[in-house]
Amino acid sequence: MADNETPTPTPTPTPRPKQRPIVRLGIFLISHSFLFSVVCCTAGVVALLLLPILAKSTYISENALMPGSAKPMLSGQEVSEANRFVKDLIALNSNTPGAAIESQRLIAEYMSNLGAEVNYHKFHPQMVQFHPLHFFSSPDSRIIEQNISCSSYGVNTVGIIRAPRGDGKEAIVLVTPYNPGKIKQGEALSLGIAYSVFSLLTRVTWLAKDIIWLASDSQHGEYAAVAAWLRDYHMPVFTTLHTKSAEMCPVSNYLYELKDNPITERKIYDGFKRAGTMAAALVIKVVDRSERFDDSLSINAEASNGQMPNLDLINIVNYLAVHRQGFRVKVEKLWSLLDSKWLNVLGELFESVGQVVRSLNPQWKFGIPAADYVEGIATLASSLYNQALGVPTGPHGAFRDYQIDAITLEISPRASVDSMTRRNDFLLQGGRLIEGVVRSVNNLLEKFHQSFFLYLLTSPSKFVSVGVYMIAFALLVAPLPMVAASFYANAISLNSIQTKDKSTPATGSDETDITLRSWKWINAAKKVFVVHLWGSVVSLLPYFICRVPDLSPTISFITWFLLSVLSFLIMYLVLASSFSHAKASKFHVGEWAILKSVTISAAFIGLCLMSVVNFSTAEIGGLIVVPMCLMVYPMRLDIRVRTLRTLLRLACNLVLAFIGFPPVTFVLLKGAFEGFDNINIGDFWCWVQSLWAWSSATYLFIGMVHLPCWALCIHILFHHC
Repeated sequence: MADNETPTPTPTPTPRPKQRPIVRLGIFLISHSFLFSVVCCTAGVVALLLLPILAKSTYISENALMPGSAKPMLSGQEVSEANRFVKDLIALNSNTPGAAIESQRLIAEYMSNLGAEVNYHKFHPQMVQFHPLHFFSSPDSRIIEQNISCSSYGVNTVGIIRAPRGDGKEAIVLVTPYNPGKIKQGEALSLGIAYSVFSLLTRVTWLAKDIIWLASDSQHGEYAAVAAWLRDYHMPVFTTLHTKSAEMCPVSNYLYELKDNPITERKIYDGFKRAGTMAAALVIKVVDRSERFDDSLSINAEASNGQMPNLDLINIVNYLAVHRQGFRVKVEKLWSLLDSKWLNVLGELFESVGQVVRSLNPQWKFGIPAADYVEGIATLASSLYNQALGVPTGPHGAFRDYQIDAITLEISPRASVDSMTRRNDFLLQGGRLIEGVVRSVNNLLEKFHQSFFLYLLTSPSKFVSVGVYMIAFALLVAPLPMVAASFYANAISLNSIQTKDKSTPATGSDETDITLRSWKWINAAKKVFVVHLWGSVVSLLPYFICRVPDLSPTISFITWFLLSVLSFLIMYLVLASSFSHAKASKFHVGEWAILKSVTISAAFIGLCLMSVVNFSTAEIGGLIVVPMCLMVYPMRLDIRVRTLRTLLRLACNLVLAFIGFPPVTFVLLKGAFEGFDNINIGDFWCWVQSLWAWSSATYLFIGMVHLPCWALCIHILFHHC
């Protein structure tokens, strides 16, 4: 080689591009999916049990509310008038045919004497009938019979006070449900409380919002009467079909004789009177049960599909009731959990841990007394259950359909209110509470918006916000995509190895392998799609079963079950068969793993979508569906190995498959909370019937997410490996 020649440089290998940290993390989690799923699911359950400890004390977010800042103006004069009103109502309490008309006229007369604009609202309750096209539709879309009898009509009495400082664009609603045919003492007292406040508000000068007092006729249901009035208030019907039917009833026409009564000298308006946009609504109910210690106030806030009013409305009621009027405020709880031994042990454990934490650093606040923890869990479970059920807990639910913040206040006296002095004190106490709430809402310049709309209550004065309780759900469903990716990757790798071992080194073998793998994924996705389509068919079957007359709940449930099984066999055999039996025989290894991967992916999508519609349904459903999807494994493989680990997994799968069947889940939960004495298989039909009657999203979750996932897990469990 010459001196002036330079050596040819050796080409350096091109470095492989370094993977991003998020990709490396994803690969690590997929390769350790079992450990990741155990840790996340355990953490999700623990986070759910820690919610009463993580709950924060309630506070008023909107400064303009200023609850309790003004001295109550309700005096003995309004109370004495209300007491006279209550006595007149009770005096009409008889079973005579004209008692309902007389009580409605009496209420209108008292309203009119105060100078309010009064009108009667005649309505016919809507039919409760399952119809798939009316699910999740607007509140005015339910079915109304055209052949209407006069006896089925209800009559609401409505009084409106125009605010002296307002412009008629906003209003506050007071609702008092009552049965005009036979008014009970509690209903008369609730009407008396509303009348005392109504009487006061006709004379005040600070009122800036119109006041609507709705004395709703609850003969056909408390919710139906309020919903009918709200429907006509917001969406008036300009046809005369129902109006003419109502005017043909002589009983309804008899009510309008009051407008010529010389005693009142006030006019009862024939048309439908309206005020402004409703800022808030309070449903006032006095229950007849007596409390042992103090006058108590129960707050019901849950509406359809887990909707809740703005937390500020509950906060001002709780503040005024406790700190101004001396009520003992309560929210609903699952009483059966208060006596649970394992919850008491868990509460004592958290209490001990909290003491240790505070000894290390007094500023660290963790742990609450065991009794408070158990009560918080019982209240939290009730809040979760009522939101997941999707059925309103009172007439206030009708207002949430129109995005109006409303709650139901159930007031329970501590002793009998038969004596004049005790009744006056009770009316004064309840009236001042309502006056304070009305005055706070009257201060608002806009609708409730500062505080939370998504929350869970653990006590009347403590709540868990959406940013906290979503952690438990996120931890619970986080393993699903990782486990799905892990099973799919393992199945594809196994099939690739076996396909290469069996194939010859001929040209095009790689393309054939890729084609087979793609086809197998589509086959599994097709099976999952068909099973979920079957779930939709099962959800529609009650529409046809309800059209068969004179079927008992038990017979209806059995018919539903048999038709569901028959439709499953037909759809699976016709639609879920393989594209080609020859291809299926060539690519059989790992079929159940790919099917499980797609099943888990579908469950993850269904739970995430349901968490947007109703978080409580997704949380409770996830506690059942997630372990079932993660644990499922072919029974034949576990029996073939016969080790302690596989036998334990087989036992867990059988237990989860049993309790995961929706009717069995319902029976077990009902038996745990209410006892197994009076359980009937027809109870599940009645429960589901209440779900579809209220257009609850839980019904769709059971039929289109829970049941298909259970069926796919059963298919994987008994897969012919």
